[in-house]
Parts: sequence; C-alpha cells; structure tokens
Amino acid sequence: MWASRYGPAVPHDRFRLPVAVYGILRVGEQVLMLRRAGTTFRAGQLSLPAGHLEGGEDAVAGLLRELREEVGVEATPTDCRLALVVHSAPEDEDDLEYLHLFFVLEQWSGEPVVGEPDKCSELVWVSPAALPGDVVDYVAEALQAIERGESLLLHGW
Repeated sequence: MWASRYGPAVPHDRFRLPVAVYGILRVGEQVLMLRRAGTTFRAGQLSLPAGHLEGGEDAVAGLLRELREEVGVEATPTDCRLALVVHSAPEDEDDLEYLHLFFVLEQWSGEPVVGEPDKCSELVWVSPAALPGDVVDYVAEALQAIERGESLLLHGW
C-alpha cells in the first residue's frame, strides 16, 4: 500500500497505465518524424520523437529528455503545448492499455539529428495533411486529430 496525498492508502494492485510522450516539432506546415529501426516495435515505420516516462519525472521533463536523446534538441517547458491525449486499447493479448501525450513545439534550440542510430535510421519532415503511408497508425490518427482541433482520441476501443 502507498499513501496518497489525495486520500487513504491505495493498494499496489490498483490499475496502472503506462504513459508515453511524443514531441511534434513543427516548422510551418511540416513536422519532424523519424524512421524506427533496430527494434521489434514498428521497425521501418515513421513516428515522432517519443518515449516512456520514467519513474519520478513529470510528463514535460520526460518529453524534454526524449527530445534530447532522440533528436538532439533542447527546449524549455514553456515551449511544450499539450495538444492531444490518446487512450489506446491493447494491440494484442500481451500488450497493455496506454496513455499517449502529444505535445507541439514550435521553438527549440539545436538542429535535429539522429541521436540514437541504433533505434532510428533517418529523420524526415512531413506535412500532417499529406502523411506518408508508413506512419505508425495511431500516430497518424493523432496528427490528424490535432489538425481537426480535437483534444482526446480513443484508439482501438
């Protein structure tokens, strides 16, 4: 059991949801995407700079860490605007439900580069209005939802 500042202790077996953060680096009508490589999850497909939150870090700190690690750019918390929350169902029986937080950044410092060549083979700028066919499905849905001005997307339910 752990004590909550919001009430009595809660059992450790209470439902928990993994959280992933995504950075949408935007220049004009283009967003930066990376081609996943060296992994069993969506290898060869385009996605956004992203990653899981680590324990003890807030969502924005996790996003800033992922941007540094994956594409070598620096940003400040005020550069990050939460654009969309996605709650996704498990993709298969071995998967978990996920909460995905998509942040838009229109300013940062540094030129994007492949920061993890063992996980990424290239960076490309694309238009969310004309996404290539090899974008990770829920990422494509998220970008389209953001373009429509939506703030919540339920994927796979």
